[in-house]
Amino acid sequence: MMPRDVGLVLGHTGAGSGDRVLDAGTGSGVLAAYLGRVGASVVTYERDPGFAAVARENMATAGIADRVDVRTGDVREDLDDLAGTDETADDDGSTQDSGGFDALTLDTEDAPAIVERAPELLVPGGFVAVYSPFVEHTREVVEAAREAGLSGLATSVARDPRRPASATPATSPSGATPAGPIR
Repeated sequence: MMPRDVGLVLGHTGAGSGDRVLDAGTGSGVLAAYLGRVGASVVTYERDPGFAAVARENMATAGIADRVDVRTGDVREDLDDLAGTDETADDDGSTQDSGGFDALTLDTEDAPAIVERAPELLVPGGFVAVYSPFVEHTREVVEAAREAGLSGLATSVARDPRRPASATPATSPSGATPAGPIR
């Protein structure tokens, strides 16, 4: 995940001081570290023990180990425990269980399965942010979000970082734009 991607997540979710974030796909911990630095309390899961160890070291180095709980394992195995049991009242007076996280941030291939559980994991008005470099995976995530009843869905496509922002697509003499990246 690049710094611009972290900025998109922070900008779209508004995650900040006092928020609780569930993160999966920790890697080296760059997103979890940024979230911790802005004051969020983060629980992050990484399947690879080596990456999890590096992430823990990074949190300690950044002075945020008290705000970022790096766990080794598959978040899907803990979803039942992570799902909140707080009752909230709907506008019609009925109650429902809601989770305790303000945001879910996912950088993992099994994001659709986790997104299906988002209503149980999030506080009302919570956010889901999924990072995926693959269009088909993004479609699966969006479909899972719709099936889970999430609203306000939006996708962002980042431009190729090797191409200057001021560049315009080349066109052939006929005016057609070539398919694929221009190198």
